[in-house]
Amino acid sequence: MPSSTIRSISITVSDDDAAAGAPSTAPRRARAARRKAARGLGQRAVRLVARWWPVLLLLPAVALLLFEASRLRGASPDGPPPHVSSSSLGRLDPTTRLVHGVREPCLKFLSPRSIEDLVFPGGTKLDSVVKRIIYKSDDNDYDTYHSEANSTYLLQHAEATRFNLFTGFQTLPEREESFKVNETVNVHCGFYSDNGGFKISDIDMRYMRSCKVVVSTCAFGGGDDLYQPIGMVNSSIGKVCYVAFWDEVTLSTQESEGKVVDGNGMIGRWHIIVVRSLPFVDQRLNGKIPKMLTHRLFPEARYSIWVDSKYQFRRDPIGVLEALLWRTNSTFAISEHGARSNIYDEGKAIVQKHKATPEEVEVQLTQYRKDGMPDEKRLHGLKALSEASVIVRELAPVTNHFMCAWFNEVVRFTSRDQLSFPYVLWRLNMPGINMFTVCTRRDLVNSLGHTRKVKPLLTQTNSESSAM
Repeated sequence: MPSSTIRSISITVSDDDAAAGAPSTAPRRARAARRKAARGLGQRAVRLVARWWPVLLLLPAVALLLFEASRLRGASPDGPPPHVSSSSLGRLDPTTRLVHGVREPCLKFLSPRSIEDLVFPGGTKLDSVVKRIIYKSDDNDYDTYHSEANSTYLLQHAEATRFNLFTGFQTLPEREESFKVNETVNVHCGFYSDNGGFKISDIDMRYMRSCKVVVSTCAFGGGDDLYQPIGMVNSSIGKVCYVAFWDEVTLSTQESEGKVVDGNGMIGRWHIIVVRSLPFVDQRLNGKIPKMLTHRLFPEARYSIWVDSKYQFRRDPIGVLEALLWRTNSTFAISEHGARSNIYDEGKAIVQKHKATPEEVEVQLTQYRKDGMPDEKRLHGLKALSEASVIVRELAPVTNHFMCAWFNEVVRFTSRDQLSFPYVLWRLNMPGINMFTVCTRRDLVNSLGHTRKVKPLLTQTNSESSAM
């Protein structure tokens, strides 16, 4: 091609192509800005670390503490929390706790073979002052309570308190006298009058007089289901009476659910005793009679174990006597309270949980303050508060005196027995008390919780009247 032709060809170049072909300073400026920003962030981070380094060091430690706390809550030193579902029924595995990092059983129990070889001790080795108890009744109290001059006072007194013909009408001077520890004590202790109620058939009375060791419970007003005891060795079965006190409402409720008393008065291991003419409208007070007055109901028995109806007893009774009484040379064993230690704190808790009215609690605690009851967490070397759902005791004059005084306090004031226990403990200073741990109590029983709401006696009476 001629050179003139080549020189005449024109090539068009756009502005964009020119810009692309020319070197630009914009990317360099952007990179410089990013480097500067990064240096600024780094410097700020260094300053923050320099300022807050103690906090940064503490954060891992706090996280570790929280983790350990949550882990320990799941494995309490006193063993697992009490079970409240039907899955607890029939459990025999021992309850354990951590001791110096090692998990040990809460209750050191003898082997079945050793329990079979146990021989009942001849009697308590404790030298107690109280040797004999005289129970007040309308027979030996006739002059005091049946004179014409006193009849008006009695009627007024009965209306103002829960004392009745079952309890007798304990005056404040008599109350004070009942706390004196003498060789012979004369006290109110229920069963004051033949017209006082809590009627038991002659057949059942004969059976009760045959018992030497008794495990007892009760359910009035429908109440809880009956859980069969487990964990006993064969040799103990013939030595121990298992007795459940019911009223007719509970009997009817249980029969409607297929739990029928057989011809021998039994349901499984339990001998069912149906009580008629309960003396209190408050079913909680009716329940205190078999709970606290075992010695009045079983006059020939030497030992008793009380178990609240929400529990299944799961240990051999003779083994329990050995572990909690004989081994420790005690006559009375009861669980420590798991939540509180002070009687006045307990009073506040009772009101907050609506277990009693503020007025009832205040009357009781005011009397205790007036009597000089100390505001202490420990009394005579023992934790002041107890949890009385399991009570193991020798039926000796000293423990019978204690239970009579305790029962009278429960009738006079609130029915919350843990509120009056510290007072009676303080006043009587009874020797031979073994207050075992909450962990031990959990080992003795499976907790099933309360099954149904108890029907008050007043409702029963009204329904019976309307049916007539």
